[in-house]
Amino acid sequence: MMKNFFSRAHACRAKVFTAAMLALAATAPAAAWEPAKPVEFVIPAGTGGGADQMGRLLQGIVIKYKLMKEPLIVVNKSGGAGAEGFLAVKEAKGDPHKIIISLSNLFTTPMATGVPFNWKDMTPVAMLALDQFVLWTNAEQPYKSAAEYIAAAKAAGPSKFKMAGTGSKQEDQIITVALEKATGTKFIYVPFKGGGEVAVQLVGGHVQSTVNNPIEAVAQWRAGKLRALCVFDDERMPFKAKVTETQSWNDIPTCKEAGVPTKYTMLRGIFMAPGVTPEQRAFYVDLLTKIAATPDWKEYMEKGAFNPTFMTGEPFTKWLTEAEATHRTLMSEAGFLASSK
Repeated sequence: MMKNFFSRAHACRAKVFTAAMLALAATAPAAAWEPAKPVEFVIPAGTGGGADQMGRLLQGIVIKYKLMKEPLIVVNKSGGAGAEGFLAVKEAKGDPHKIIISLSNLFTTPMATGVPFNWKDMTPVAMLALDQFVLWTNAEQPYKSAAEYIAAAKAAGPSKFKMAGTGSKQEDQIITVALEKATGTKFIYVPFKGGGEVAVQLVGGHVQSTVNNPIEAVAQWRAGKLRALCVFDDERMPFKAKVTETQSWNDIPTCKEAGVPTKYTMLRGIFMAPGVTPEQRAFYVDLLTKIAATPDWKEYMEKGAFNPTFMTGEPFTKWLTEAEATHRTLMSEAGFLASSK
């Protein structure tokens, strides 16, 4: 009889314990979401370019600091000026294991080609930085400022000066058109495959100017072959360490300061597929925040003279909305919209 009593008492206590644990589990906060399998990191550009370099740096930082349990796998999808990559993410609705790094082809590719895609087809996660553009001339040319160069271009007459850039109907040509609109000049735009080739053309004297990213022309600038006239941003670049014998990135005036009221910066941001949950998005916001705090990332920002603006949530969405409108205006004025062909 006593044995049965203890058995029943034990069973009763077990039931009470189980019920208490279930109640505790019901009231406890759920564990934060994290990837359950490898994450595909799409680069909507070819290997070796700025987006590819940044994507692989992010991958390396994640590995170095063990910021994810699952690996981040870089996959280049450059077809159709990046449309292949954007469409792949758009079609992966609800899949939190696919992210993409974006640049301004997020806006220009669908506008120029008519491909059925818009940035709103994805989930914005974070702006990592803004890539700068600098107006460069050959150091052997007499122009000491952007205003002097523009005055010379005007004096030479329409389409006498050549502006080299990467690709057609993309950032470099958009900036060139904006510069023409703001100053009343007209350049012959000469497209090349990459920023390195663009810098070589300017050093060789085959063109009069370029609007290359800082990292694409820094070697020639440091060597005294190129002159940096102005940066296309609202503020000077913050980096004050000397790059040449006499100048730091911070010594380069803004184009507005230099009498050339034109600005343009290129997005470097991360997006997810549509239909993901707030918890899944929050994981990547936290991941990117940790990456941005590493010395590796800060060193990369200075080396490439990026505008190190980090943005998430509503401010990022507002920025994207305004940037899309700006690109549509610039593309329309230049006659680059698919519907205007």
